[in-house]
Amino acid sequence: MRKICTLFLLLFFSAYLTEAASVVTPKKVLVFTKTAGFRHDNIEEGVKVLSKLFKEENIGMYHTEDASIFLSDSLKNFDAVLFFSTTGTILDDKQKSAFQDFLKSGKGFMGIHAATDTEYDWPWYNELVGAYFASHPAVQEAKIEVKNRKHLATKHLPKIWIHKDEWYDFKNVRPGLNILMSLDETSYEGGKMGEFHPIAWFREIDGIKMFYTGLGHTKESFLEPNFQKQIIGGLKYVLGY
Repeated sequence: MRKICTLFLLLFFSAYLTEAASVVTPKKVLVFTKTAGFRHDNIEEGVKVLSKLFKEENIGMYHTEDASIFLSDSLKNFDAVLFFSTTGTILDDKQKSAFQDFLKSGKGFMGIHAATDTEYDWPWYNELVGAYFASHPAVQEAKIEVKNRKHLATKHLPKIWIHKDEWYDFKNVRPGLNILMSLDETSYEGGKMGEFHPIAWFREIDGIKMFYTGLGHTKESFLEPNFQKQIIGGLKYVLGY
């Protein structure tokens, strides 16, 4: 009888440990939306959509516009930082140094839309985000050519995606970007980059996985399933899924 009880207990604890091992601690993302220049009117609604999407994917999210978080001990609890339509100079020198050290410790970075309209006087950030915003025409539909349909951020998309948004022209485009999507400037008015007009890309630099999408200016874009899937796909890439 004692042997039977012992065997039962061993089987019980073995099953318990197996189940406990299968429980994965959710990844956590810091969503930062501080603006020191133009402020997009979709930030508040966009944050609500991001919160819903993250919850559905069992990804933790903390949203703030307080840059002091980059100097706090809690920063180490995050696995990635997402800049959503940040603008202007948003970090001081100490915060920049802490942010840089954080990312270089093996964390991820993602930028949405005006993340490229940020920190123009910080060359390291230019390398991180991949380019700087230069100009844009009026919001309109355009033809997006999906160059890579194997990446997590684009595998759900057709080869040609017609989407309405505010189309950024870029400057200081860094070499080494892996272009996921490009704009066909013949499909809309006001583009200034010509045949080479990337609008979404990814890269690994200094051990940091980064992803950027130029989409996301309008409130409506955040309700579009294809864009929502791109956000989650890009985020999962920088998180190392």
